[in-house]
Amino acid sequence: MFVLGIDPGLSRCGYGMVGRGEGDSALRAYAAGVVETDPAVPLAQRLLILHTELRALVEELKPRVVVVERVFFQVNAKTAMSVGQASGLALLVAAAAGCDVVQYTSNEVKQGLVGYGAATKEQVQRMVAQVLGLPAIDGPPDVADALALAVCHLTTVPLRRAVHAALVREGSET
Repeated sequence: MFVLGIDPGLSRCGYGMVGRGEGDSALRAYAAGVVETDPAVPLAQRLLILHTELRALVEELKPRVVVVERVFFQVNAKTAMSVGQASGLALLVAAAAGCDVVQYTSNEVKQGLVGYGAATKEQVQRMVAQVLGLPAIDGPPDVADALALAVCHLTTVPLRRAVHAALVREGSET
């Protein structure tokens, strides 16, 4: 299964594709980077650029699942708005491509990867690098955050499936 993580942002939108090779249980990073838009460009044009780039990325990489960070709390309202706009575009692009779409908050990713919801960015980056067998994560923090979203999903899917199956067996599913 190939999962594309997206750390939404209007100026810098991080992405990271993670998957398992055939017959291999190890996770690998297959693509990572950022889509950038110029703050001097009008908002509508920046959103169009981001939409076009994300759509091309999803078409090229063909992920089965797209994981987008859910903005849970943001102190700066202007930042929250731009992240929300970028997040909406990412969700739209993924849904339009027929991908399964999942969202996690940064605390859920930290809990899933490090075992501590208040882990530092550095701790998350080190864990992502370790899980992917990389010496370090190249690029801005947005890249590591996007890879972390994909890794979190891939490492927590078996547990969620087991819990779901147990609930179904018990007849407790709601």
